[in-house]
Amino acid sequence: MTLRLVLAAILLSGCATRAPEPGTSVPESRFDQLVVPGRTTRAELLAAFGPTKTVVFDSGMETWLYTAPAAGGHMELVLLLGRDGVVRKMRKRPPYPTDPKP
Repeated sequence: MTLRLVLAAILLSGCATRAPEPGTSVPESRFDQLVVPGRTTRAELLAAFGPTKTVVFDSGMETWLYTAPAAGGHMELVLLLGRDGVVRKMRKRPPYPTDPKP
């Protein structure tokens, strides 16, 4: 009986998903569906995309950087979050010709 429980636990652990590594690419279409300046929250970003590269300023504002696959490289998806954890601004930067290829 115990062996069955251990085997079941091992099999189920393989089904568990992990949060993406910081800086992991996210689909641009999913990003566009979820991120709405003035409404999307820090918690929603973490639930949808996981943690990413961040910079926290003394003012309490934060910038978050995600990337998305794009023709010729990766597009940068940059967010500015207010002290209240709500997205204030977003910017997309397409790959430049001089960017390193993925």
